[in-house]
Amino acid sequence: MPDPVVPDLVAATGPAAADTPAMTLRLAGGGRFGPARRPQVAWAGVDGDVGPLTGLAARLTAAARGLGLPVEDRPFRPHLTLGRWRPGRPADGTLTDRLAGYRGPDWPVAELRLERSRLGADARYVTLSAWPVG
Repeated sequence: MPDPVVPDLVAATGPAAADTPAMTLRLAGGGRFGPARRPQVAWAGVDGDVGPLTGLAARLTAAARGLGLPVEDRPFRPHLTLGRWRPGRPADGTLTDRLAGYRGPDWPVAELRLERSRLGADARYVTLSAWPVG
């Protein structure tokens, strides 16, 4: 995302977060994006109060589109990315099958954070802004 867009995105995200009610979530199950032979992303599913989470995702999508930012045109699937498989490297795409029956503890969602991800050898996340939820 180009830096000139960040202030507008922060400004547009605040109202979307303000409309988000309190919610409680938990990790549940898991899977992968991509086929088993060439998996791309390992993820854990999110369960609990996913209705408010889905509403938040819709408001954030509308805000990004309103700024002319590209947004994927596919249904929202609440998940937590656990890791990525490197292209061209051996991968066990069935690894996430072990999460099928997992149900983690509940946690209250206290805030929404806008994060910038810096992928690569020194991958990290930088918090750009945060808003209270509920």
